Amino acid sequence: MKKAAIHAIASYFPDITLTNEELAAQFGDWTPEKILEKTGVHTRRISGPDETSSDLGVGAAKQLFASGAVTPAEIDYLLFCTQSPDYFLPTTACLVQNRLGLPTSCGAIDFNQGCSGFVYGLSLAKSLIETEIANNVLLITAETYSKFINPRDRSVRTVFGDAAAATLIGGVESDHDLLGPFVFGTDGRGAENLIVKAGGLRMPLTDVARNETEDSSGNWRSDANLYMNGPEIFNFTLSSLPAAVNSLLQKSGEAVAGVDYFIFHQANKFMLDRLRAKLAIPQEKFCVDMDWCGNTVSSTIPIALGRAKAAGTVKAGARVMLVGFGVGYSWAAAMMRAA
Repeated sequence: MKKAAIHAIASYFPDITLTNEELAAQFGDWTPEKILEKTGVHTRRISGPDETSSDLGVGAAKQLFASGAVTPAEIDYLLFCTQSPDYFLPTTACLVQNRLGLPTSCGAIDFNQGCSGFVYGLSLAKSLIETEIANNVLLITAETYSKFINPRDRSVRTVFGDAAAATLIGGVESDHDLLGPFVFGTDGRGAENLIVKAGGLRMPLTDVARNETEDSSGNWRSDANLYMNGPEIFNFTLSSLPAAVNSLLQKSGEAVAGVDYFIFHQANKFMLDRLRAKLAIPQEKFCVDMDWCGNTVSSTIPIALGRAKAAGTVKAGARVMLVGFGVGYSWAAAMMRAA
């Protein structure tokens, strides 16, 4: 019986770095140590002025092809997850198909999902493969959130970095699921707590939308910039994620002790530490790996999974739980068996 499995992961980062020392020098009243304590991040990668999500995604895919895991000619479906597309239209996936030289018989779609996007993408890839619509699915997650961030808004500038990951999902013969089960959640009431208000059709990008104002914490932004209500995001995470994790454990017939490794969306270290404690997950089985790249949105999970596999932390046959959550509000969790 054909089952979907993750075969390979590659990642790509822009050349520009932004360190805590540089941010502390700009903001003045925050030290590098304080920024690290609050966010768990020391260095972020930032896309260049002319560097887009498609550029990062193409870079990640080329790394994947260079590894020998697959050739462009073997890809028959491309899933491109981004909230910072090159254009409103055409879909960025079409641009990436052309640049990578994927077959013209290849399906290619964008989906806008943010921090839960990788897990959503895995569910789509599983459906395509196990219904025999596709044989090799290329899932690319790519974001350039830095382009939405006001340089005087430390509430988000200290957290986010730009990156892309390319994940190959293919079919293998197995009597057991290698991806799944999944659980999902959505609560659109939290939409305005992590948002770029202006630039779409609901609020066009006008001079008024670009007008910058200062909040009570000294952060400057306009409606054209990324806004994050940190306390509300934190409350949502602590209230919704434990139930989702426990639901997935029940659906899988597992307990925490039966899972070899947990990779949650790398939002920030403080939030991850609280979630781990609330769920009573042993520290050695819980991934925190973001100090060198920041919160890369939909790419945090594949980047962390790829690094854990390369380091030998996740070995072949390991049972791994993946949990994405954030903007939307949206969350998704999945079990996987490492190849």
